[in-house]
Amino acid sequence: MNISAKARISMRALALGYLFVLLVLPLVIILWRSFADGIGAFFDSVSTPAAIAALDLSVLIVAIVVPINVIFGVATALALVRGRFPGRRLLQSVVDLPFAVSPVVVGVALIMLWGVGGWFGDVENLGFRVIFGLPGMVIATLFVTLPFVVREVEPVLHEIGDEQEQAAATLGASKWQTFWRITLPSIRWGLTYGIVLTVARALGEFGAVIMVSSGFPGESQTLTLLVEGRYINDHNTFGAYCAATLLMGLALVTLLLMTVLDRKRGRP
Repeated sequence: MNISAKARISMRALALGYLFVLLVLPLVIILWRSFADGIGAFFDSVSTPAAIAALDLSVLIVAIVVPINVIFGVATALALVRGRFPGRRLLQSVVDLPFAVSPVVVGVALIMLWGVGGWFGDVENLGFRVIFGLPGMVIATLFVTLPFVVREVEPVLHEIGDEQEQAAATLGASKWQTFWRITLPSIRWGLTYGIVLTVARALGEFGAVIMVSSGFPGESQTLTLLVEGRYINDHNTFGAYCAATLLMGLALVTLLLMTVLDRKRGRP
């Protein structure tokens, strides 16, 4: 189909205008509001005890969620690709469930399971608090980040096949030796990309976490909850923009890593 030069220019201008209004303009406004009073005021806002505690908690959740997702994500991907068992199609659907279910619904479900009067609510009598504490926030984040490692590793396993693994087994290698020396090096880029996506999603999660968090500063308030708390509860617009800029900086670093890894993964 032949498209005139005028039509191509119009389509490009429309696409760029759409991206500018949707992406660039909000980011510019956030940066402008954050640094309107100077860099010193910005650093004062993001270095308060509440902001530091929120950053530490966000990083802690990421540090817990990523290793668990790596272990179970790789195991699930191997089971789906290499295994043949009843319920395999059901497991495929369950992996994609976080994409279909609202994070708020996930938070409500966790409250019904682990809250007072829930199926597992009696664990609080043992001194183990899940809802409105770190365990509940970790579980909520685990649920919403479940698919990323699986869906990045699974196509790589399909692509490499199992010929090398079968050859290693023929030569007498154990399953662990085959995994560490054959499978893991082959899926390293897909796994790394899945980890980066998991980190990005964990840092930016709000809907599920807010349902299972008390939101108290310094206790169970992540960076996303800090932005919401400053803007809505404290009416501290400047502080909310500064916290959003800090969160945006972490997201940009993650995006940069995704871009670098994507280029390396595309190389032969």
